[in-house]
Amino acid sequence: MRLRLNGKNMEENNSLNDMISPDWGSQMHLFASKMFPICRSLTGNGVRETLKIIKGLIPELKIHEVPTGTKVFDWEVPNEWNIRDAYILNSNGKKIVDFKKNNLHVMSYSTPINTEMDLEELNKHLYSRPDLPEAIPYVTSFYKKAWGFCISEVQRRSLKEGKYKVVIDSELAPGSLTYGEVILPGASKKEIFFSTYVCHPSMGNNEISGPTVTSFLAKYVKSLKNQKYTYRLIFIPETIGSITYLSKNLNHLKNQMVAGYNLSCVGDNRQFSFIPSRNGKELSDKIALHVLNNHVDSFVSYPFLESGSDERRYCSPGVDLPVSSVLRTRYGDYPEYHTSLDDLTVVTKEGLQGAFSIYSKIIRVLEKNENYKINTLCEPQLGKRGLYPSTSTGGKDIWCEVKNLINFISYADGQNDLVDIADILNVSAVELFQIIDELSKNDLLGIKQ
Repeated sequence: MRLRLNGKNMEENNSLNDMISPDWGSQMHLFASKMFPICRSLTGNGVRETLKIIKGLIPELKIHEVPTGTKVFDWEVPNEWNIRDAYILNSNGKKIVDFKKNNLHVMSYSTPINTEMDLEELNKHLYSRPDLPEAIPYVTSFYKKAWGFCISEVQRRSLKEGKYKVVIDSELAPGSLTYGEVILPGASKKEIFFSTYVCHPSMGNNEISGPTVTSFLAKYVKSLKNQKYTYRLIFIPETIGSITYLSKNLNHLKNQMVAGYNLSCVGDNRQFSFIPSRNGKELSDKIALHVLNNHVDSFVSYPFLESGSDERRYCSPGVDLPVSSVLRTRYGDYPEYHTSLDDLTVVTKEGLQGAFSIYSKIIRVLEKNENYKINTLCEPQLGKRGLYPSTSTGGKDIWCEVKNLINFISYADGQNDLVDIADILNVSAVELFQIIDELSKNDLLGIKQ
């Protein structure tokens, strides 16, 4: 949309867009590749190693440790799990399964074992996916002591009768749950909240994409001038991490949070998805839907009943935080989900850049969103302020140049916020930023308190 402001033809205000390098997609993919090989779980050194990498990009990250046994609402922080090695040897002494080659080979939170057994007994501890015969599945046993190996169905079918040596060199012991937190203060103590998880081993879209995009959003917020809101970004293990964090911060979040988003599965380049908050009427829902409707060709909207990540914890009864989710392809809806096939070919620089672009626009709209009110009684005289063409031949050309300006003024009554007005005008809120700036510079626009 072209606007004639101060006597000049001007495009949409791109000052904030200029902060986003067109190469950030490549940078994000490289950043993801650094974290991808790490074996993560709910707790342990893999989480710490991942957070150390994030802190290298965002020095403001603070790392917190919550001791094993800490009561967190109806839950308890579990023992810490760490693993050094794991493998299976066949009767010829050949290593046929090797944790060091793919950390998905071991069921997460497996207890240690070092013994021999026949194939019949081994099969009780093997996991595969007949529907995806080439894939190694991701399997966990967080809250029940067990051990297991995950292999492809093809490999499973090739196993022959005989003795097998199985070794899992792991440790389950008192320790702590580790999470990271970034707080970027703004002019207001009111907060925008971003949450992502760092608890899955080597998977791309389901794991690494979330902390990658969230880290770069922190970098983006740091680049903003005249930042209005305080931003809180957390990197946690899924479920137990969000519950632990809420047990320590719920009162603060309920008092200060304006809008929040849970980031997961934001790295593929197939589609966009949206999951609302539990009531579907929060500012986070409103702005996410507005940005998606105006900046992507299409997206899939799911009901909250079909959510399955930490947005559920944040929207639990009594918690009731305004948290929703914008994803690329939703968890469970892409064929590689929770398997070794979810690698860095599923996560693309275009997919990461696309998710980042949408979330950065959400931030921009949140920062600009107010209940604006024209300061004059009746329509202001725009021409004497250089906001309306001084000469005119009439007709459609003039109307096309100024219609968003005139229509914005018509609805800037203190009752409609920016997104309301943009929806009425059927334009992106981003297209109205320059109008707001110009009217404000000329003392024609205020904010209803």
